[in-house]
Amino acid sequence: MRVCLMIEGQEGVSWEQWLALAQAAEDAGLDGLFRSDHYRSIGRGDPNGSLDAWATLAALAARTSRMRLGTMVSPVTFRPAAVLAKNVVTADHISEGRVELGIGAGWNEAEHTTYGFPFLTARERLDELDRQLEEITRQWTSAGDIWPKPVQEPRPPIIVGGRAKPRTVRAAVRFADEYNTVFPTVDEARERKRVLDEAAREAGREPLRYSMMIGCVAGRDRDETRERLGRYRELTGRDAPPIAGTVEEVCEQLRVYEAVGVERVMLQHLAHEDVEMVPVLGDVAESLR
Repeated sequence: MRVCLMIEGQEGVSWEQWLALAQAAEDAGLDGLFRSDHYRSIGRGDPNGSLDAWATLAALAARTSRMRLGTMVSPVTFRPAAVLAKNVVTADHISEGRVELGIGAGWNEAEHTTYGFPFLTARERLDELDRQLEEITRQWTSAGDIWPKPVQEPRPPIIVGGRAKPRTVRAAVRFADEYNTVFPTVDEARERKRVLDEAAREAGREPLRYSMMIGCVAGRDRDETRERLGRYRELTGRDAPPIAGTVEEVCEQLRVYEAVGVERVMLQHLAHEDVEMVPVLGDVAESLR
C-alpha cells in the first residue's frame, strides 16, 4: 500500500504552511501530497479559507522533486473544462510529470453561493462530470490545435471520487485510472471494490487502481498519540478519526484495508499546523512498503 498526505486546504492553510508540509512529506518518503479543492472552510469556519488548489500545486511543483501532487477532488462546477485541463498541464510541466487530477461532481452548496458558481442539480453536476472528463481527455490527447500536451504520456492520471454509486463508477470506468472512495469502513471498502471491479470487467477493461481518503492521527508512542488526539477533539468535536494510534497500530489498521483491495491511501491530516506528524506518517509508509 502506498501512503499519501491529504491536507484540507480550505481550513486556512497559509503558503508558509504549505511549503513546510510539502517539504516534510517529501523528506518523509511519502508517495504524494494531495489537497482538497474547496474555497470556503468546512470545519473551522470563517475567516479560514483556501488558496486556490491548482495555483498552490503548481507552486509546490517548483519546490519539490519526487512526490506526486494532486487534488482530492476538483469539482467540475468551479472551472470550465479547458481551464482545468490547462491548469493540470501547467502543473505537469512544472513538476516534470508528477501531477494527478482528482475530479468530482462537487457537493458544497455554500461555497458555490459565496463565489457565484452555479450549483446545479445532482444530475446536472454528474452530467457535467461526464462532459468534462471527455473534453479534458480530448484536449490532453487527440486535440490537434491545443498545445502544449502534458509531460506524462498518454496523459496525467485521472482519479474519480465517490462511494461506488452507478454514475461515478461509470464515469471512472470510461475515463479514469483510479477510483477513490472517502471514509469507508472495511466492509464498505470491500463492497465498493467489488462493484468497481465488476463494472470494469463488464466494460472489458483492466481493474482501476483503488484508493481511499480517510482521517488519521498517529504518534510515535502512546503519549504523543494521546496529545494529538486531544487536538483532534478540539478541532472536530469527535474522539478520534477512523485510523488512529501508534505507527504499529496505524499500520495494523491499514493492512486490514489493504487486504480488501485498497492500494493507496490518502491520510487526512486535519491539524495542518502539526508538521511534526508528517514524518510519523513516513514511518507508516515505510512499514507498509
